[in-house]
Amino acid sequence: QVQLVESGGGLVQAGGSLRLSCAASGRTFRSYAMGWFRQAPGKGREFVAAINWSGDNTDYADSVKGRFTISRDSAKNTVYLQMNSLKPEDTAVYCCAAGLIGGLAYTPGDYHYWGQGTQVTVSS
Repeated sequence: QVQLVESGGGLVQAGGSLRLSCAASGRTFRSYAMGWFRQAPGKGREFVAAINWSGDNTDYADSVKGRFTISRDSAKNTVYLQMNSLKPEDTAVYCCAAGLIGGLAYTPGDYHYWGQGTQVTVSS
């Protein structure tokens, strides 16, 4: 069982930065691949970034590539999403997810545990 709690969201102007954190409970955190997804009002859940269990493989949605960075600190049981050069279209609720996956995963169905999400609002 893994419980996930996101933090770090807020209101920021376009071009600004935020760092989201996802704190995980459970001693098996390091066994899980992690992902970030987002959902804007009226839209479906969208893949943002993923990192494998060991932290040496990452991937991103084309819309955030070069602006966002996913990382993990297994000693702190935490995954981060550093978001730079934010745009109004990045506005959404951001959720982290954990899955017992050997590599990277890109679809919600691949993940077993979800956090409640944190709101990110980017003003123009």
